[in-house]
Amino acid sequence: MTSSNDRETISNLEVQVAHQTKLLDELNETVRAQWTEIDKLTRSVTLLADRLLNIETASKKGMPGEEPPPPHY
Repeated sequence: MTSSNDRETISNLEVQVAHQTKLLDELNETVRAQWTEIDKLTRSVTLLADRLLNIETASKKGMPGEEPPPPHY
């Protein structure tokens, strides 16, 4: 037979497991939210990098030092 001490120990362990389960669920939600934010920021950085590259490419085309002089010079 189980003694009252054993039942108390089992009860305490069940309480600890319940708290740990709740904590794991909260941590999982936090990690999920962080990954969502990381994905959003990664897309934003990629978009900004593409836009910057396009601007740099367009500005290099219009730089006066890289084009040959017009024929009337």
